Amino acid sequence: AEARLSRRRWAVVLLFSSYSMCNAFQWIQYGSINNVFVRFYGVSAFAIDWLSMSYMLTYIPLLFPVAWLLDKRGLRLIALAGSALNALGAWVKLGSLKPHLFPITVLGQVICSLAQVFILGMPSRIASVWFGPREVSTACSIAVFGNQLGIAVGFLVPPVLVPNVEDVEKLAYHISIMFFTTAGVATALFILVVIVFKEKPLYPPSRAQALIQSRPTEEYSYMQSILCLLRNGNFLLLMVTYGLNTGCFYALSTLLNRMVIHHYPGEEVNAGRIGLTIILSGMVGALISGIWLDRTKTYKQTTLVVYIMSLVGMIAYTFTLSLGYLWVVFVTAGMLGFFMTGYLPLGFEFAAELTYPESEGTSSGLLNVSAQIFGIAFTISQGQIMDRFGTKAGNLFLCSFLFLGTVMTAFIKADLRRQQANLDNEQT
Repeated sequence: AEARLSRRRWAVVLLFSSYSMCNAFQWIQYGSINNVFVRFYGVSAFAIDWLSMSYMLTYIPLLFPVAWLLDKRGLRLIALAGSALNALGAWVKLGSLKPHLFPITVLGQVICSLAQVFILGMPSRIASVWFGPREVSTACSIAVFGNQLGIAVGFLVPPVLVPNVEDVEKLAYHISIMFFTTAGVATALFILVVIVFKEKPLYPPSRAQALIQSRPTEEYSYMQSILCLLRNGNFLLLMVTYGLNTGCFYALSTLLNRMVIHHYPGEEVNAGRIGLTIILSGMVGALISGIWLDRTKTYKQTTLVVYIMSLVGMIAYTFTLSLGYLWVVFVTAGMLGFFMTGYLPLGFEFAAELTYPESEGTSSGLLNVSAQIFGIAFTISQGQIMDRFGTKAGNLFLCSFLFLGTVMTAFIKADLRRQQANLDNEQT
């Protein structure tokens, strides 16, 4: 088939990025003002942490059914399901504006966590189906960019919209403004998905994608695809290292409010701003990583350097958090975010290269399952360590696993199968 780029591709990736942003905002909107929701609902800090961890827990059992659905029914159905569930969860939360209605807010968050299953594994699939070989990594970065922007807004907006006031009625009013706004945005994005989002472009965007689309459907077996991935040693190494890095990021994001409030009491707004700094610098890192990969194709080297710098950033953040200077925490958090969240699209794209011609949705999904498992384990463990031994011990716990991930990354071989397929076709 003739390879040709579609003008609709940018609208598709930006729309996906937008509803991914809305879903990510709903993930962190409780954690960024943990202490406020603890007082409003009269529950423990651990119960509020579980509102964030529900996203991680839901993903693990549902990955394979959703990845199978993506392969059988395609991108459009997955996009419709993800944006619809995201809007539904936002509306359900509006029924939880009384202190005794905590179970309703849990239900809304669980629905939003279901939406996330239809979102997290999509970036590399959208990039491959819609974008050419010279822009595929940049497109993947833009798709991941939305998720990071949502977390950034989730750190910035809740402390501003929901101030820590004593009056419960006023607190409920401020929470209602946040929930209503989120539901309105989520609904508008679902309507846009119905109108704009298409299954795939009229022509494949690359020779590698043309080869996949020309393959007879009876030749493809979903279970066989998973078995091929699990027999790929380089991919298994990447799956573990991606889980370690992203799991550390999930734990850090969920517990950030508690860490900062412990050392800087009454600084809820600045805790949100530190989280915002981590994410914004990470978004810059993600975009630079995507553009760099499209130019150089140095997947292994770039991934290793970014991993090492994530470890350095985490060590710097650990030892500056308790110094008493907020501006220093902002600087070290920004450095940490640039590399740690900048690593996310690198992992997706490296996996797509190592596992071609297997489905990008399946490889991304397995990376995310690893991230959710480590995220839950690290969040619970670090929370317990912080309660017993302090924040420094909790952060050193994460540093040790980032060191392990750095060593394992060095053993991954750069078997760039997708690049080779494009080169072979050009030569033919």
